[in-house]
Amino acid sequence: MSADSITNEVPLSTRLRATSTWESSSNVSGLSNRERFVRACNSQPVDRPPIWLMRQAGRCLPEYRALKEKYSFTDLVQAPELAAEVTIQPVRRFDFDAAILFSDILVIPEALGQKYRFRDSGGIEMDFLLNSVEDIARLRPEAVHDELKYVPAALALIKEELAGRTALIGFAGSPWTLANYMLEGGSSKEFTKAKTLFYSDRPTFELLMGKLTTAITAFLQMQIDAGVDAVQIFDSSGGILADSAFEAASAKWMREIVRNLRSQVPVIVFSKGAHGNWEALARTGAQVLGADWTVNLSELWGFLPHNIGVQGNLDPFLLNTTPEIISCEAIRLLREMKNCPGHIFNLGHGVPPTAKLETIEALVQTVKNFK
Repeated sequence: MSADSITNEVPLSTRLRATSTWESSSNVSGLSNRERFVRACNSQPVDRPPIWLMRQAGRCLPEYRALKEKYSFTDLVQAPELAAEVTIQPVRRFDFDAAILFSDILVIPEALGQKYRFRDSGGIEMDFLLNSVEDIARLRPEAVHDELKYVPAALALIKEELAGRTALIGFAGSPWTLANYMLEGGSSKEFTKAKTLFYSDRPTFELLMGKLTTAITAFLQMQIDAGVDAVQIFDSSGGILADSAFEAASAKWMREIVRNLRSQVPVIVFSKGAHGNWEALARTGAQVLGADWTVNLSELWGFLPHNIGVQGNLDPFLLNTTPEIISCEAIRLLREMKNCPGHIFNLGHGVPPTAKLETIEALVQTVKNFK
């Protein structure tokens, strides 16, 4: 059986990734940042791994903090000119190979009628929590196009600024991750209500997941129609599921989204902490799987079929250290992945707000200078 055909009957671990047919990366030169990123998403040879960082926009950038003194987070997300500016800021400063839309995964619940805000004490609070099947039935996936029309407006501005030189990534949260926030009514130390619904009332759980899947698919399609080069699905809560529940609670819904997007652009799936579920994640149809910093990335790459790339996975903590330390750790990972087509260099999670600008710059230059 081909490595391209992933079935329940043949574990991925029984197959070896074929590497002998890959064109040498030494034959590739003169790529733009955008070309490099798109080729890596499709597991094609590149001159070096492309680099972008999750949460690269905002947080640690002084130019973002200056905007935050004038505008709220939701102001920045919902005003196309401001969202475009924040998206482009890290590209101007560091020349990443890809920009990712500045937004939030909770724009989907908001579009469905469940608004969110940031608490003064930290964390997210929704206007209400989903308490009943009636609450879920009132959610309106068809409202996504009207409620989120500011997103394609922002993407048009971003694309004009990037001018084809830098790739542009759209994104959304996974159905499982959004369900956790919506059922808890915001941030929580322990997300338990989605699990409770999954195990105790599967029809109501599937009603919610079906609505979220429809809404997320429509939202990602809006971004594709606006011209993004790839989309990423953030399954940030995937790791709280038992391996036995992951397929039914998370993976099957992401697979439906990817299938409905019909390979128009590459899809990246990042499921934080879902280490025992690589087979289920590979079956989503995503072209690239992201991994957190606790995973051996080269082993994961060798475990997957040859048409699936990997993204990651430097420890974000290292951005708090020194340029010398992060360069050393980046070179270690780059050497480990040197003969692995389809590697997109990233962190194993998002940029921490305490990250040092000189350390980010050292990381980017280390990747760019790697041969």
